Order: sequence, then C-alpha cells, then structure tokens
Amino acid sequence: MSGMAGTRVLVTGAGGFVGSHLVERLVRDGAQVRGFFRYTSTGTLGHLSDSPVCSDVEPFLGDVRDGPLVTRAVRDRDVVFHLAALIGIPYSYDAPASYVATNIDGTLNILNAARSIGARVVHTSTSEVYGTAQRVPIDESHPLNAQSPYAATKIGADMLALSFHRSFGDAVAVLRPFNVYGPRQSARAVIPTIVGQLLNGSEVRIGSLTPRRDLTFVTDTVEAFIRTAGTADAIGRVINVGTGRSTSIADLIAIVGKVVGRQPVIVGEPDRVRPATSEVEVLQADASLAAQLLGWRATVSLEDGLKDTADWIADHIDEYGQASRYVR
Repeated sequence: MSGMAGTRVLVTGAGGFVGSHLVERLVRDGAQVRGFFRYTSTGTLGHLSDSPVCSDVEPFLGDVRDGPLVTRAVRDRDVVFHLAALIGIPYSYDAPASYVATNIDGTLNILNAARSIGARVVHTSTSEVYGTAQRVPIDESHPLNAQSPYAATKIGADMLALSFHRSFGDAVAVLRPFNVYGPRQSARAVIPTIVGQLLNGSEVRIGSLTPRRDLTFVTDTVEAFIRTAGTADAIGRVINVGTGRSTSIADLIAIVGKVVGRQPVIVGEPDRVRPATSEVEVLQADASLAAQLLGWRATVSLEDGLKDTADWIADHIDEYGQASRYVR
C-alpha cells in the first residue's frame, strides 16, 4: 500500500495509454478509483477493458467538454488526475477548434468542479509547450513557445490550472511529462511506429531523423503522478518529469533495431515531416525540481523500456501491422 490507500480519486483519460497505467497503479496501491472514459456507443473502457483491475474501477462515461457531467464525475473525490486531452500534433493542424474545446474548455470544467468541493488536481501538461529548446536541459522557467495548435492549447490549459491556484487558493499542481512511451501507446506515436515496422520487416518509413527527445518510460511517469498527488509542496508548481537525456530519432531507430534483432533500412517519407517552423528539434528535461520536491528520478533505462515495449507490441502485432502507414 502507498499514501494513496483509501484515497478517493478520479482519473480522466482513464482508458488511454498513460491513464490506464496510472489507474492500475492506483488500484494496486489501494485507492478508490473512478475512471472517466470518453463515451462511445460501444461503452468501451479503452485499455482498461481487458485489464485485471477493470472490476475494481468505477466507470464514468462522458466527455470533459460537458461541464455538468464533469461536476457529477468529480463529486466526492479527494484527488483528480486530469489526463484527458486530444494529443495528436499533426491532427491539431487540421482541427484546432477541437483541441481548444477539449484541452482548454475541458480543463476549465475539471477545475471548476474540483474547486466546488475542494479536491486536489494534478493537471497533465506536456514538454511540447517549450517548443525547441532555447537552452538545454530545459527547466520549468524555460520560455513557453507553442509550435503547434496542440501545444498552444496545452499552454492555455496549464495557465488556467495555475490561475485557479493563484486566484482561489485551489490545490492544483501541473505535471509536465517529457515524451512518455511504453506498452499500449498509440501506433501513431514514433516508438510504436518504429517498433511495429521492424517487427514486420527491416524497412522503417519515417520523417525527420534529427529531432531529439527525452524518452521516459510510462511506469516512471506514473510514479511521478502518484508522488505529486501526495506532496504538499507540489501545489501551485509546474514540475518537469524526464530522464535528463535526449536521443535522436536516427539513434532511436538503431537502438530499436538491436532490441528486436533487425538491421533497419530507413526510408524517408515527406508526409511524416512536420512544417519546418512547427518541428520541435530538441526536448531534454531538467528534472531537478522533481528530485527535490518529489524525491523522483527516472529508473528505467531506454534499452529496458524499449524491450518491454517491443515485447508488448509483438503480443499485439495485429494492432500495429499497419505501422508503416502514416496516420495523422
């Protein structure tokens, strides 16, 4: 058991990649978990549908854009982990209004509901808000520079969250993960794209090879969420969560090749290249504040994390069989 034992929590985005891992950890730690899942006519609970903890989670189906519904979801909760968001960067070029509605308006609904009952909120940010690093490593005082509509909406949501602390004294913390990866991540993300292609052959269709990313395994990120919820000094703060190391896409392909036993053949695909002024070239975290406030450091090596990820994708290869096909 951890400090979360008996705590009544709501996790938005509970069926997603990071959200499902967080829910499983919370259940194992003895929390009373309500999961907020985006409603569909199938009633799916996303990645939790087949999880061994599914029966231990109270499901709540809805949409974070619906304020009255969010208020009902947040009722009687002690802590809200807010992960629900539209996250695909390329699609945000096509549908920016959707990102505003979900990422900004949805966050406002969460904050209003939590404020009404005094619940603590751990709001999920993203390293994309920094844009290409102006200095490395990137600490929390680094300028914010949205290079995509997605990043702009996340900046807006972050500022809303912090404003509720400053204006009303609400217990809000902003966790800013860097480049989370691991089992269950969408096939459209770069690591599943590379792994899925190499499990099916040697050819890797990819866009830019030069961007560098701070790749953080999902269990390490989940640990940071748990610690943030239980740390009073995290309130009102933005906290970076990353390894402090960056890896280029070219080097990542080579490492994945070793992990899965393939010699990659790289094929450039222009459709996968972001607009020149939109590509974030370098993300590398200064996570010293997380170490200071939370006692947190990343513990999973890139090689070990990639092996666990590749093993999971191999067991679900039908879902990743079209990894070479670009999806915005």
